[in-house]
Amino acid sequence: MRIESTYRKLEDFDEVNIYDITEDELYTPAPQEYESFHTPFEKTLNHLSSDLDIFVPIDDGNDYIIHRLGLNFLISKKIKQSEIAGRLLSKVSPGLYQVLKEPFKEVYKTHETKFMRFNYHFNEKLARFSNVKVVYDMEKIIVISDHRDNTETSPTVMEEGKYDEKANLIEYFSQTGSYYKINDRYSWTQGVYNILNRSREQNDEYYNIIFDRVIPEDKPLIKKLLDELDHGRLNYDTVIRIKTEEGTLKYIEANLYSKFDEEGNLLSRYGLFKDVSTDSTRKVARPVDFLLKGFKNSKKLALLIDPLSIKHYEFSEGFYDFIEEDPETYRHSTKIIENIAEKRVRNKIKEIMNGEKGELIEKATYYVHGDKNNKKIAEIYLERFEYGETSHSIGFITDITEESKKQQELIESYEHQSILIKEVHHRVKNNLQVLNSFLNLEKRAYKDQPEIIIDHMQSRLSSLAILHEKTYNTSDFKNINLKEYIVDQDSQLRSLIGLRDGIEFESEVDEDLNLTIEVITPLLLVIDELTMNAIKHAFPDKSVPNKKIIKKITRLDDKTAQLIHKDNGVGIEDPSSITKNLGCEIIKNLTKQLDGKIELFQKDNGVGYRLTFPISMEHTIE
Repeated sequence: MRIESTYRKLEDFDEVNIYDITEDELYTPAPQEYESFHTPFEKTLNHLSSDLDIFVPIDDGNDYIIHRLGLNFLISKKIKQSEIAGRLLSKVSPGLYQVLKEPFKEVYKTHETKFMRFNYHFNEKLARFSNVKVVYDMEKIIVISDHRDNTETSPTVMEEGKYDEKANLIEYFSQTGSYYKINDRYSWTQGVYNILNRSREQNDEYYNIIFDRVIPEDKPLIKKLLDELDHGRLNYDTVIRIKTEEGTLKYIEANLYSKFDEEGNLLSRYGLFKDVSTDSTRKVARPVDFLLKGFKNSKKLALLIDPLSIKHYEFSEGFYDFIEEDPETYRHSTKIIENIAEKRVRNKIKEIMNGEKGELIEKATYYVHGDKNNKKIAEIYLERFEYGETSHSIGFITDITEESKKQQELIESYEHQSILIKEVHHRVKNNLQVLNSFLNLEKRAYKDQPEIIIDHMQSRLSSLAILHEKTYNTSDFKNINLKEYIVDQDSQLRSLIGLRDGIEFESEVDEDLNLTIEVITPLLLVIDELTMNAIKHAFPDKSVPNKKIIKKITRLDDKTAQLIHKDNGVGIEDPSSITKNLGCEIIKNLTKQLDGKIELFQKDNGVGYRLTFPISMEHTIE
């Protein structure tokens, strides 16, 4: 047994970590040495939700006669009160005596109540913890304990000494925070308060103190995930953003779980929160963040995601530069429209908001903060469109305000900028439609395997986000270097899949292979589908080492290139069987869109594909 004690200044209690305490240290039969006495309200005490233990100090507080131990201890050790009453704590439970002797002696000497938390670790995993009050009353030491077994509050119960990676929700007690909710009341660990940078408050058990701090843009995500967790979904992993009471923005990784009875009724909810604000790669985990990041260095061109929504909007930095507002304090409102000088433009924007028009392309004068002496000129593009069952909008603002000596130059670049805006918008909308089609197909094919759908969609979103991020700051959509895209795609796949499943991604791409946007978009999606097929079929044994997926892309001639995609997995006995699954159907359709040709070949170990495709196709804007 090993004991480590820490004083938690924020909450003013001692936290004691107890490692690998043995059964003999917890309970050893011993003869009765002292007469026991009757405890008033014994039946009532047995019905308390918390344990109540009573000890009588002797030898000036250096040892304690056990008068009563709570039901949790008795039941776990299968003993009766009569088998422990009148015995010395040091003899009956030498392990607990080592843990309790110092705090007991402090309370015995000072008569002041002491607050503590005991964490019991086995095999370096936290299995049980107790919130404890030690009280001196009636010349006795009274201990009130609220026990929590981590096997009851984690998503996977401990079996045969093994732990699921996500089962131990509070393994890293000081770095992360966890909670559980039963009967509409919350229990929060100290890590949550570390994240929020505040102390525990009396009413915290009645509120979700993390979700209450979520920023407005992420509120719809919270509503969605809670609705799914209430209606049968067992777990949900995501990243949310909160603001602390001091106004600090934090990125929180949330792993949430629900537990249902056999009839499907919700029994409890529990989860783990981890502050990942310092992990810069997680700050752009959402695809919309990749899109916005593509405009990060643009002061003249602003991307507007859902600008017609007052609650769910996302704007790039250029928007805030244009209206001269602080993004941290800005609150979107229709009042901003009134700062547009042209009544005709104001009316058209309102018509789009009301669903009367679908598109707007206008040049407008904007009065900053309503000040007519501080005006800017902008080209505004807005479009309203349907995605799924909901209405969305997308927009761009191009700041064409310049000093008079540059006015002519700006006018000459206006047409080019308009083409660029329409090209970018066209790509975003088309890619949303492609992803929507894939999602509908997979919802039917994998309705009982949602984790497959999630992996596939994450991979596709990441690849398209890379494409958007790298092309938004260029007007050349005909000569896009492929190698840097593949390097970033491998990095994303390694982050999403490789670290989890132990798969390495290796790629070799010709340095001078430049493709058009029409070729590179379906090519990246084909690579995604081939990769997800390999992950699903090539490596059924997750524990096998040295798993690899290899890509080699080379130029065959001036018009044609070739992709070799192979794995070192288990291979397939019947090559015709793999061509019938949904993934291969998607690959064939994308290959057709690519105007390419794909064939399957087998190696000594694993499966390979050879895809030949054109380097360029006709470049058009619809």
